[in-house]
Amino acid sequence: MDDNKIVELYFNRSERAISESRDKYGGQCGIIAFNILRCKEDSEECVSDTWFKAWNSIPPQKPGRLALFLGRITRNLAIDRYRKQRSTKRGGGETALCLDELAECVGYEETFPEGCSLKELLERFLAELTPQAKEIFLLRYWYVFGIREITERLGVTEGAVKMSLYRSRTALRLFLENEGFEF
Repeated sequence: MDDNKIVELYFNRSERAISESRDKYGGQCGIIAFNILRCKEDSEECVSDTWFKAWNSIPPQKPGRLALFLGRITRNLAIDRYRKQRSTKRGGGETALCLDELAECVGYEETFPEGCSLKELLERFLAELTPQAKEIFLLRYWYVFGIREITERLGVTEGAVKMSLYRSRTALRLFLENEGFEF
């Protein structure tokens, strides 16, 4: 079913919206949750929570791209669950590594320039990357894939992935500084 029709079902408060969302985007949301939580049961519960949160968010929100909207909900729910389950003192896992890598270039506390959101800044930054660098960046920091998983998926060396991520993080930090982002 077309995304616009699914969103229309949400606006009409039809429970079919949830089943259509699950059928179309359940796999994608499951991958996002599992890559963060690394537990099948927690991932399934997180994806179920995604449908509930989408139901409560649409309306009033009207997502432009339903896949990204649902993916963002799943990702945020999974990260929240991850943080609750593990204290920062315990460490471990791919998610902690990803968050630490990004914290090096954007920090933990964000102070945004007036009238600008991190989402807008990241969209503009990603538009400047090469297609491969963008894909590597998104696989690592959005989908929380491990380095080895990225190398297998893209058929590149581990060194190439690490160098691309390093260069992208460095470029992101410079981009954010030029945009008035304070660290």
